[in-house]
Amino acid sequence: MSKYTTGELAKLCNVSVRTVQFYDTKGLLSPAELSEGGRRIYNDDDLRKFQLILTLKAIGLSLTSIKNVLESELSGEILTILLDGQAKLLVSEIDERQKQLEMLNAIKECVCDKAIVPVNTIIGIEDIMEKKKEKKNKIRNKKKLTMIYVGVGIAASVGLLFMVWLIVSHIWWGLAAYISTAIISLSISAFHLKYNVFICPKCNSVFKPSLRRAFFSTGDNKVRWMTCPECGHRDWCVLRKQKQGG
Repeated sequence: MSKYTTGELAKLCNVSVRTVQFYDTKGLLSPAELSEGGRRIYNDDDLRKFQLILTLKAIGLSLTSIKNVLESELSGEILTILLDGQAKLLVSEIDERQKQLEMLNAIKECVCDKAIVPVNTIIGIEDIMEKKKEKKNKIRNKKKLTMIYVGVGIAASVGLLFMVWLIVSHIWWGLAAYISTAIISLSISAFHLKYNVFICPKCNSVFKPSLRRAFFSTGDNKVRWMTCPECGHRDWCVLRKQKQGG
């Protein structure tokens, strides 16, 4: 089995040494051994694990979720569901790009032959561009939603103490404003969870828990700690956006 220093591992994974050190300090990547001089030595298993960690980070998992998934007894099954969802997304994007390419080639032929471009072709391109614009807006809205979640998390950390201080100080208008903000934040989170289903890593069943159970479960927008209603197994279940009409 090959052995690698921190620098060699970073080079093989096309990242900086600082990145390797970061995941080490977070407890996600521990060296197989230490040299007599205290240098951290990694092996092939560590290399594969680090490549997997980078892949999971690239598809949007938080560091906490990555650590939880890797420690799960069904980590392989969870990863399969996550990667399957990412693969379907990429295939969909490839199909869309292919349709755009075919449309552009058709227009190019018409232009070269000095023919009139069919109206349905132009409309088709407009539809594609419109869908592309909608996709960009969805990504932008997702980033905004993430920022909102971060804000909610920070507010929740100090919110309890702040509310106690408002009550002790008899600042009732401030208490009312705080409660209103909390209600709005909870509504946003509930709206996000309402349009998602969960996939059990053990029996692969797709289920939709009550909004209360989903809301109070731990995790992020990729995996959450849930109990499958079909097989009763409790583990990190994968979130999947519910299909329209589902």
